[in-house]
Amino acid sequence: MEILRQYALFLIPIAILQLALFVSALVHLLRHKRTRNLSVTLWAIIIFINIIGPVLYFLIGREED
Repeated sequence: MEILRQYALFLIPIAILQLALFVSALVHLLRHKRTRNLSVTLWAIIIFINIIGPVLYFLIGREED
């Protein structure tokens, strides 16, 4: 039981970070509908890839306003 508590203390912040990145990337993509390099549909699919997808979108896919 102690091991589960230790894992939970490690995984809960990561899950919250992943959810926040996912939601913010998806909201940004749907509001602006402009991207670099790939189509909006492909970026939407990439955003669904774990924690790496939203990070990639913000680093290389987001069109500067």
